[in-house]
Amino acid sequence: MRTLPLALVLLLTSVAWSQDDLRCLENPQPYYSVLQQRAYEALDRRSEALKALQSPEDIRAYQQRQREFFLQKIGEFPAEKCPLNAVTTRVIEEDGYRIENVIFDSRPHHRITANLYLPKGKGPFAGVVVASGHSRTAKTADYNQRFALMMVRNGMAALCIDPIGQGERSQILNEEHHNQFSGTTTEHFLVGVGSILVGRNTAHYEIWDGMRAIDYLVSRPEIDPDKIGMTGCSGGGTQTSYVMALEDRVKCAAPSCYITTFRDLVQTIGPQDSEQNIFGQIEFGMDHPDYLIMRAPRPTIMSATNDDFFPIAGSWDALREAKQIYGRLGYPEHVDLVEGDGKHGVPPQNLATIGHWMRRWLLNDDEALPAVELKDRPAEDLLCTESGQVLSDPEEQSVSDLNASLAAELFKKRKQLWETSSIDEMRSHVRARIGVSPKAGVTQMFGGDIVGLVQREEYTIAKYVVRWDAAPPVPVLVFRPKKVTKPVCLYLHPEGKEAAAVPGGEIEALVKSGATVVAIDLSGQGETAREKRTDLHGDWKTFYLSYLLGESLVGTRTIDTLMVARFAAAFSTVEGQNLDILGVGEAGIVALHAAAIAPEQFGHVRLKETPADWTSIVSEPVPSIGLDYTVHGVLEEYDLPDLEKLIGEGKVERLK
Repeated sequence: MRTLPLALVLLLTSVAWSQDDLRCLENPQPYYSVLQQRAYEALDRRSEALKALQSPEDIRAYQQRQREFFLQKIGEFPAEKCPLNAVTTRVIEEDGYRIENVIFDSRPHHRITANLYLPKGKGPFAGVVVASGHSRTAKTADYNQRFALMMVRNGMAALCIDPIGQGERSQILNEEHHNQFSGTTTEHFLVGVGSILVGRNTAHYEIWDGMRAIDYLVSRPEIDPDKIGMTGCSGGGTQTSYVMALEDRVKCAAPSCYITTFRDLVQTIGPQDSEQNIFGQIEFGMDHPDYLIMRAPRPTIMSATNDDFFPIAGSWDALREAKQIYGRLGYPEHVDLVEGDGKHGVPPQNLATIGHWMRRWLLNDDEALPAVELKDRPAEDLLCTESGQVLSDPEEQSVSDLNASLAAELFKKRKQLWETSSIDEMRSHVRARIGVSPKAGVTQMFGGDIVGLVQREEYTIAKYVVRWDAAPPVPVLVFRPKKVTKPVCLYLHPEGKEAAAVPGGEIEALVKSGATVVAIDLSGQGETAREKRTDLHGDWKTFYLSYLLGESLVGTRTIDTLMVARFAAAFSTVEGQNLDILGVGEAGIVALHAAAIAPEQFGHVRLKETPADWTSIVSEPVPSIGLDYTVHGVLEEYDLPDLEKLIGEGKVERLK
């Protein structure tokens, strides 16, 4: 029989009994705040790198690195562009212009619905793509119509497009073929889950759509292909920022209500919608101002308001950085900012300034435009489909369908990788993919401090804080029966250590069966969780800040588990006896990773209601896991069943 170290026994007897309070941390700190500090450090490194860009050659090399990184992280675009197969479903004649309701292919059987505003008279005309913000009605929303009207009444064509998940392009329909969710950002988050697993991003689809919108514009004989602009507000400002950074055909751009700095964003409202977070961009050194810098010295104006939730101070900081780079290239006048009064949106004066900017650089006309009220028309006039949704067509492919097709391709490549690699090589692939060092759980300095005891009728609960290196402390509960007859069991639950700790709960049942149970608050859970969570997305802000730093919460939580497993080994009553691990729900994904990386530490891995694989989740319109338990690009190398191969035959049991 193995006994507890004498020092631990003395410590257990010296701690005063407490009430039935299972909190361990005196001053709990959300894991989000830890990530904030690391983000600031990465942004400081970027600032220093930017100062070194003194020559045009330095700047060109920087632009190239940024673009290559950007393209790599959003996922590879199609090798070939499919035919547009454009159709016009309605023409509306107006005084001085006409509106065409058009549909064209972004990819085969994946269509874009749009409104083309064309001036009357002799062309060819400059053309401006108008990307929609997060409005359910998208291209027909009043502010998007006003963008188009400002352009067309000043001699330029405008193409208002529906992004995925909005307008006539909802990606998740109910049985009546209406959008299932009222919130448009909801769809973007949900399609983001599958996109992340296959190494894409919601932005991947929006950027490609923007590029295809330009393809459509330049396919029209009425449009001058050398005079293309782009603008949009909020989510449309995001799309504009991305496309203008990557697409050389955008000669003039005006992103609105979006560009700030990540420092200001992280300090205030935090990461935003799915497409507004590119994997690893903060750690790499790609900030909002880089969307301007990547296109320097092409003309770009930012539109902002002084009471927006996107911090206006960050917008001016972004301009200052971009202005320096544009200046070093000899064109400081090619980048600017217009600030208006008001909340999130485009006030009339800002809109007039955007129109003026487009005329200056696309038409060589620098006459100022007055701020005017523009009247929008009924949304139903501007619909392109009879049903109101392209996805009502049985041949239409949703983003989930497109991701599932890629997942099928990745399965073939993954199968070959596993057939040609050793078990140790694949274990290294898993470690690298989730960011777990070979030292994790083995060589780091660590310790566990007992901070309280709770006595229950048949067992004792010891409250610990486990620490190692510079990592934030992990709260742990050790449930110890009066008589130990089974191996120590690590218990992982998506809601943390207290989720099943109530009298009569699942943990108590394990303890009464003779097991010492060690329950953990993994990073971002329990005492280290943020207060604000959603039922559908979980703690998505913590996930996305980790994602922006190039990490996965699965990886961080796997490290937590390995370190606590090392700590928990002290409670084993048999020398050399391995721990068991029980993962509930999505937390079972962490259990699988820990056991796959260090199978020698674990005897049995038991999973309760844990997803069988990631691949099937990719094709689900409403994914059955949250963002917390995704890993960027993981299906390029392995899926959950592959982890069972690394753990060993017969060691994984799925509980009913």
